[in-house]
Amino acid sequence: MILCLDIGNTHIYGGVFRDAELVLRFRKPAQIRASSDEIGLFLKAVLRENAIEPNEIDAIGLCSVVPDAIYSARSACKKYFDRTPFELNASVHTGLKIHYNTPQDVGADRVANAIAACHMYPNRNLVLIDFGTATTFCALSAQREYLGGVILPGLRIGMEALEERTAKLPPVEIIKKEKIIGQDTISCIQSGIYFGNLGMAKEVLQRINEEVFDAQDPFVVATGGFAHLFKDTGLFHTIQADLVLHGVRLAMLHY
Repeated sequence: MILCLDIGNTHIYGGVFRDAELVLRFRKPAQIRASSDEIGLFLKAVLRENAIEPNEIDAIGLCSVVPDAIYSARSACKKYFDRTPFELNASVHTGLKIHYNTPQDVGADRVANAIAACHMYPNRNLVLIDFGTATTFCALSAQREYLGGVILPGLRIGMEALEERTAKLPPVEIIKKEKIIGQDTISCIQSGIYFGNLGMAKEVLQRINEEVFDAQDPFVVATGGFAHLFKDTGLFHTIQADLVLHGVRLAMLHY
């Protein structure tokens, strides 16, 4: 079995694959500068709680956009699993052609998403939207070319900015709204976050379509923790919640 990890700014997201089947998913809040022991003990505990013995893990792959976390995760894999993990980044040869001024600057999670999407939807022009800590857009050609993308503050960052930079606006639950006009402060904030991000995404997609794909309507794939909020808006064609984990596994096999 293969253990795959995506270590982000707010969460550690992981999964276990038996061949190509994802048999376990788990998530925990990421801690700033978590030690290798904290990560290793958590991983062993979550596996055992789900009836998987740590010695059943044959290989480990990880990607991370948090440099401080990579060393701790690598050390945890060696100490607690006796495995040197595969580390995905833009420098790894995966068959993806990255058209970026500095290819190494592309986040490992974006690379993983792109690899998985190209595998799942071959020979198609694609746009990937990742609704995570940041909201990112990635444009991919049918020839497995990573053409570039867009990065914006995510929904939670927007909400936290309002809370931290204003005197009276409270934190709110981020939810899908049916009506744009709110009758109280909380519903006004929720509406602004939801419809503001929806409108932003529509504008960005339209411009990507016109600028990159000559208005030929690429296939749009959504992922990330907030993707479900926009499920019935017509913004994208499908949601692939585990895209990053599949990408890490596929990169391991290719590499």
